[in-house]
Amino acid sequence: MIKMKDDIMQPLMQLKHFIEKERYSGYDPYDALKSPLFKWPILKNSKFLRFGMQQLVKRLPFNIRPLLLIPKGYNPVTLGLCIQAYAYLYKAEPENHEEYLQKIDYLVEELKTLIPDGFSGVCWGYDFDWEARYAKIPAYQPTVVATGIITNALYIAHKLTGHRGAKQLVIRSAPFVVHDLQRSYSGDAICFSYSPFDRQQVFNASMKAVRLLAQAYDLSGQEEYLSIAKKAVDFVLKHQKKDGSWGYSLARSGNWTDNYHTGYILECLDEYQKISGDVNCIIPLQKGYVFYKYNFIEQNGSPRFYDIKKHPTDCTSGAQTILTTIRFGDLTLAQKVAEYMTNNMQKQNGSFRFRKFKFYTVNTSFMRWSDAWMFAALANLNYVL
Repeated sequence: MIKMKDDIMQPLMQLKHFIEKERYSGYDPYDALKSPLFKWPILKNSKFLRFGMQQLVKRLPFNIRPLLLIPKGYNPVTLGLCIQAYAYLYKAEPENHEEYLQKIDYLVEELKTLIPDGFSGVCWGYDFDWEARYAKIPAYQPTVVATGIITNALYIAHKLTGHRGAKQLVIRSAPFVVHDLQRSYSGDAICFSYSPFDRQQVFNASMKAVRLLAQAYDLSGQEEYLSIAKKAVDFVLKHQKKDGSWGYSLARSGNWTDNYHTGYILECLDEYQKISGDVNCIIPLQKGYVFYKYNFIEQNGSPRFYDIKKHPTDCTSGAQTILTTIRFGDLTLAQKVAEYMTNNMQKQNGSFRFRKFKFYTVNTSFMRWSDAWMFAALANLNYVL
């Protein structure tokens, strides 16, 4: 088992070198619509074909993106997760402060160039058109998921390094949540939409809005942000199941439970509780983490994707398992998962494979999904060890 900083440093530095060599660019599981083929009228306008091809390209065990002329992308979420990783490394390696501050400075400035126009606050989306089940989101148009992952990274960077530009971006993002996202109501409780373009009731997405508002409150003192966040917390807590879990969403097709979306909810809820002091969250957090711990981690450290299936092993799930177990103080579990992931999912060039199924492995490395998430997770583990 990984027991010391030295055990994690080699795979961490190999991954860091790979990401920097690629200049933060790479393929994504959902980037199929970047192919020039989807400029053809029949493909450009068919939701069925666009959604189907997006899923097919993601699921193939081999990478056909070069054949489809899909270019490697520069995803804002990748930049955010790398900022988060550099912030952890900044604290773990005082002798390299200048290097990591320079990298954070660079990526913060890059993020500023990727903010879309026309919204009330700072926000981000993915670098590709995305055909979701209930929405069609053009490239770089914002979602609260992308925005919430990035602002969390910026908040961590400010807290660990004092970076003022990161702080200001977090504060400036709050109006996006307050004014641009749709809201669903259940009495006084609210659920934020996934994006300004839909009315989905997705629990982890709404909780990312909660975390963003809590962190913006912490940095700005705006009481309104915390009171709005509490209403959204109440909505999610109402829908926690008796076993401590949550489904993905309230849609008819959303009653499944998986690793990383559950981890997102727990992480966001815990962050809100720590900032707000809301004691009503303590028991739901405990129940949720017990469910997470005993349903998403195998004895050998392999992270489950679903609570009811052993396979596949997935890199975002692995990274979130490391981050969640660290947050709840289970360092031994975090180390075991990190050992499994680096031994079984990391390639010789430092990057990480996408998914390992029972009988085959998808060896494609995805910069956002596989590499940036694992970079943030391993850097966090290195920081806390």
